[in-house]
Amino acid sequence: MTTKQEVFISVDVETAGPIPGEYSMLTLGACCVDDPSRTFSCSIKPISDKFVPEALEVTGLSLQTLAKDGLPPDVAMLNFAAWVGSQCTQWELPVFVGLNAPFDWSFVNYYFHRFTGSNPFGFTAVDIKALYMGATGSTWQDTRSSAMARRLNPTLQGDHDALHDALYQAELFRLVLKLTQP
Repeated sequence: MTTKQEVFISVDVETAGPIPGEYSMLTLGACCVDDPSRTFSCSIKPISDKFVPEALEVTGLSLQTLAKDGLPPDVAMLNFAAWVGSQCTQWELPVFVGLNAPFDWSFVNYYFHRFTGSNPFGFTAVDIKALYMGATGSTWQDTRSSAMARRLNPTLQGDHDALHDALYQAELFRLVLKLTQP
């Protein structure tokens, strides 16, 4: 059996609330960890009118604007699946990377299965927070991006724009991986 080379893809989403299905994924951003110039980004039409006010306030997104200007969810996810596929050869495996990956993963996985029938990441996902805990012996509370940034000194910062945050997460992931190297 041949082991496939892993291609780490940093993914971030902005949503209208805490759980998929009931709340909408509004924007999605991604980049290749090892080549952050390779990016994907889209805005998505809401699947529900339900929202948590703070979720929209922090992003500045509007359900009404996205309903008019966003991509239909099936088109967005087909485009994202095609982009993920274009980042890997047949000998490579895409690996989802997220900062608090369980949250972002839940929306991406739900949308892939609901709107395309499958997830090109399969069940491969890496959580930067968990990796950081293992690399540093820190507590969960010390895995906030601001706490990691104080230790790792990234050049980027997050701003609740899905693509910007994916780029920032990719940098954090590269810096955490350095901590795990002898």
